Amino acid sequence: MDKQRFTLAVLAVLPLVMACGSDTGGDTGGVSAASGVPGVHWKVDSVTVDGTTRHVPAEADADLRIGKDGTAEGHYGCNQFSAKAAFTDHHVELTHARQTLMACEPNRMAFERALAATLTDDSLTVETKGDGLTLTTHDGDRVQLTKEQDASLYGTKWTITSLGEDGTTASLPQQSKGSAYLTFDKKSGKVTGRLGCNHVTAKATVRDGRIALGPASTTRMMCDASLMHTEKSLLRLFDGTATYELDHRTLTLTSENGESAEAVAAR
Repeated sequence: MDKQRFTLAVLAVLPLVMACGSDTGGDTGGVSAASGVPGVHWKVDSVTVDGTTRHVPAEADADLRIGKDGTAEGHYGCNQFSAKAAFTDHHVELTHARQTLMACEPNRMAFERALAATLTDDSLTVETKGDGLTLTTHDGDRVQLTKEQDASLYGTKWTITSLGEDGTTASLPQQSKGSAYLTFDKKSGKVTGRLGCNHVTAKATVRDGRIALGPASTTRMMCDASLMHTEKSLLRLFDGTATYELDHRTLTLTSENGESAEAVAAR
């Protein structure tokens, strides 16, 4: 009798053991799918909807970064967006998406609508191959992306996008956008560029996360008031030491007196 009871008990436990084994296999698949995708900056190449492929317009910014903390962010082509991201097996789902509400050229907006609808269309199948990533909906629509390398401090044209003071940051006025940039040259130990109106040259010594900027040598032109305001703010970074932070293709400079400038790498 005891032997019979023992046999029945073993048979009753076996299905549970097999079920646990199946769950473990599913978890492994989820980890595998997520391992190479989070923490990488993915540049969007194209989106295909109903068999029609749209490539990213030349002037548009379209990218995706999924963090290891379950968040996602990027650009649809015109607007920035953020969302929650969850991996299951070989799938990822982006939910609770929020975006800015800017208006751009019609072709950028058309691309943005297609990309936004595809990325947030329920669960997406994840497929990686080399430096490429493909996200596919259950209807067969897909987004093609490519891993984008981080920009180097040296040799990159850093276009100033915003200025800050005492922890408050503001984007450049419309008239000033694209007019200010800096390029650091490791060989010469100098930084050159444009401050909004005038061109600038100065010594730049990079060490331990800091850049010692020498006095600025500039041309002597006069420009629109907004350009001169941008230039005046940037000049306060020179003849002193600033900390710098590189995040993929974004550079932030912060002076000892709290002045800051944020720049993006030209593509």
